[in-house]
Order: sequence, then C-alpha cells, then structure tokens
Amino acid sequence: MVWKEEYLDLILVPSGLLIMFGYHLFLLYRCLKLPHTTAIGCENHYRNAWVERMLQVEIKERSSCLTVISSTISAATFFASTSLALSSLIGALFGSTSNNVFESSFIYGNTSPSIMSVKYVSLLFFFMVAFASFLQCIRSLVLANFLISMPNSTMPVDYAQKALIRGSAFWSVGIRAIYFATTLLVWIFGPIPMFISSVSMVVILHILDTNSTPLHQFQPAKGPLPILEL
Repeated sequence: MVWKEEYLDLILVPSGLLIMFGYHLFLLYRCLKLPHTTAIGCENHYRNAWVERMLQVEIKERSSCLTVISSTISAATFFASTSLALSSLIGALFGSTSNNVFESSFIYGNTSPSIMSVKYVSLLFFFMVAFASFLQCIRSLVLANFLISMPNSTMPVDYAQKALIRGSAFWSVGIRAIYFATTLLVWIFGPIPMFISSVSMVVILHILDTNSTPLHQFQPAKGPLPILEL
C-alpha cells in the first residue's frame, strides 16, 4: 500500500482527541473519588467554606461576597459572548465559497474540502458547547447571588453552596471546551501540529489540575450550620 499524507489525519487527529478525552475522564474520576488531589476539588472546598462564612454575617455586610459573584458573572458573560462571536465567524467561513485560505501546499496533511468542513464543524461544536456552558454558569451564579442576598429568611446553607458549585462546574466545562477548540484550531495547520498541541495541552493541564497541598480544615462555626436564621 502506498503511503499518502492524508493518512496522517486518520491517525494523529483521533489519537490527539483520544488523549484529550482520556485525560479529562481521568480528571473526572479524580474529582469524584479523590477531590483533594485536584485543583478543582480544592477550589470547591474553599468555595463551600466561603459561602458558609458569608451567610453568617448580617445582610448589609455581604456586599463583598456579592461583588465577587458579580465579577465572575461578568467574566462568564465575556467568555459566552466571545464563544458566540467565534461561532458566528466560523459559520461565516464555512458558508463562504472562498474558504481556501488554509488549503496550502505548506500544510502536510489532508486539505480536501470534506476534511476542511469537518474542521470547521468541529470548531463550531466546541465553541457552542462553551457558549452553552457559560450561559448555565451565569444562571447558577445568579441563583447563588439571590440566595446569599436573601434577607430575613430561614434557608439551608447548602442551597447556596450547591448553586455556586454548579456554576463553577459549568465554568470548568466551558473552559475545557475552549481548550479542545484550541487544539482543533491548530488542526487547520495540519495533523502534526494538532497532535503536538494535544500532548502539550494534556501535560500542562495535568500540572495545573494537580493539587499536592493538604486542604485546610476550617474551624466549625458557632451555632447550627444547616439552617441560616436572620
């Protein structure tokens, strides 16, 4: 059988995506079973303690808490708008008749129109996933904002904690979708850069997602924690 450069896309691109998906499945397992070994589990631990302490102060003293949540909502709104704008740009490029800018002889790999269509559709898919995830992140954080700022109420503390953790989870999904879109964007320049980008991305993310610092166990608050009484 004669070797063709188009075979690189059939070998390296699925391999790179498999490495990325395999790493994130492994990260999900660690987050569920060994959360203290991950940066995500460590951050969630501190978020729970933060909400718990904030709900113990008077309603008029929670402005700093609401400012932090509002800043996160603004950041999620920016990422959602950027993902939607990039999706529109990719859709315009995909629908145009003159999208041969990357079909160059300098790209070692398959540059057929069908493969270029797969590249655009894959990019569009992950940017749309990022857009939807950041929208759900905003929704959950707005709910947490309402719960924390609710005056004169008796409410379980874990309601606000779950809303904040859910928003953080959607934030993480949106960011990971952008990571996948970045590697697929590199695929436009060929399967070899895409595979190198996938391996490099997994190595960097493994370093950033690993937590070796023991979790700080906050002192229990005075009084019953499950119910907030103002």
